[in-house]
Amino acid sequence: MKPSEVRGLSDAELHDKLKELKSELFNLRFQIATMKLENPMRVRQVKKDIARVHTILTERAQGIR
Repeated sequence: MKPSEVRGLSDAELHDKLKELKSELFNLRFQIATMKLENPMRVRQVKKDIARVHTILTERAQGIR
C-alpha cells in the first residue's frame, strides 16, 4: 500500500484498515508458529502498512496535512 493510497482514505476508513492489518499480522504470526507461512516478506510489509496508517492518523490529529 502506497502512502498516497493511505492519504486518500477517510479517518473512519483508516481505522478500519488498521484493524484489518492488525488482524492480518496476528494471523501471519500464527502461520509462522505452525510453519505454514508461504511468504515471510508479507509480515514485514504488513508492519510497514500499519506504521503508515499510524503516521497518517497522527499527522491528521496534529493538523500537519
